[in-house]
Amino acid sequence: MNTQVKPSIPATPPRLSDRDLLDLADQCVKCGLCLPHCPTYAKTRQEGDSPRGRIALIQGWATGQFAMTATLEGHLDGCLTCRACESACPSLVAYGRLADAAKARRVERLPRWRRARKRLWLHLLSSARVMRSLGRLARGYRASGLARVAEITWLARLPRLGVFHRLVAAMGLTARPLIGRDPEIADLDLFVGCSGSSAQGPAIEAALAVCERIGLRASLSSESACCGAMMRHNGFPEEADGYREHCAQRHRGRVLVGLASACVAELREHPELGDTWELCAYLDQAAWPTSIEIRPLDRRVLVHEPCSHRQLLGGNAAVYRLLARVPGLRLSPLPDNDRCCGAAGTYLIQQPEMAGALLDDKLTHIRDLKPDIIVTTNPGCALHLIAGIRESRLEIEVCHPVELIARQIQMS
Repeated sequence: MNTQVKPSIPATPPRLSDRDLLDLADQCVKCGLCLPHCPTYAKTRQEGDSPRGRIALIQGWATGQFAMTATLEGHLDGCLTCRACESACPSLVAYGRLADAAKARRVERLPRWRRARKRLWLHLLSSARVMRSLGRLARGYRASGLARVAEITWLARLPRLGVFHRLVAAMGLTARPLIGRDPEIADLDLFVGCSGSSAQGPAIEAALAVCERIGLRASLSSESACCGAMMRHNGFPEEADGYREHCAQRHRGRVLVGLASACVAELREHPELGDTWELCAYLDQAAWPTSIEIRPLDRRVLVHEPCSHRQLLGGNAAVYRLLARVPGLRLSPLPDNDRCCGAAGTYLIQQPEMAGALLDDKLTHIRDLKPDIIVTTNPGCALHLIAGIRESRLEIEVCHPVELIARQIQMS
């Protein structure tokens, strides 16, 4: 049983006042060192699509110099919130916090009907029950042949319908029904979030299998809860806090292990969920029985590093160490891992053109390197990659790292 306890991380700071928002923005000295690290600026070469440009626009809007026009909204909404700029900033501007606070201000000022509509669809996406239903729909969509019809006709090329098709078709490969597993005494709670059964079914099964084989008792709730990240990054911090508090009530005082890097990053911000681990990091530091053997696997594997894992969880070293336990595996990072793939939570739905352009960059490297398998620790990134790989007619598997471990592990 793991006894290592990670230090508690302070709770999310109180909501920023207008003055605090401007003070945070004023930390940016507009040096431009962030520009080479911003994926959207690299695509458009427009100052308004760079971190310092967006900060300047937020300052102008917050002080009343600019009205919130469609053009201004386009520049601000075009941000991925990948936070690559933060690692390059010599002034240590907390861009992610600034962007979330500005989004919340903008949502507050929307007409009531637009605010209610936005809140409703986010609540639906944050509902495990709704996502399970979507998973069943996805499996039926693939099995019926409708996905294939959409791919060979113009239907899949319509912007909004195309996004739905790509996501649902990809989800049809990852959706699984989950059965709760709640041993009386468990070493850890496995957190699968709202999209677990629809986007990470095989990974959850693999996580449970690996834990069992190395002697860890994992509890899996049949009523999955959302961490609140989607709400927070879309301008509803109070709702996000409510979701996360619900998770804290359920898991406080427990070792909590999550499969999705973005969920882990969000949960760790709660003071009572300080002992929250990303799955690969937890398995990497766990004590494995000497009787465990891992079968060799002669495959070329590219590691995709999600922005949430790179920027918020301290890097992906544990993923590489865990996979290095598999003899014969030819492991290497996906080139340009410091650039977002375009999934970015709900971004791939809200900004499909930019999301597709960023995915194309990844696919260029994938075609050149011709891996057998791509692993990633974020379900949104996985679905995005699966969709692009399928449309490119490539025969490459996309999975969670723990799935490879589960396939190769054996007891001697």
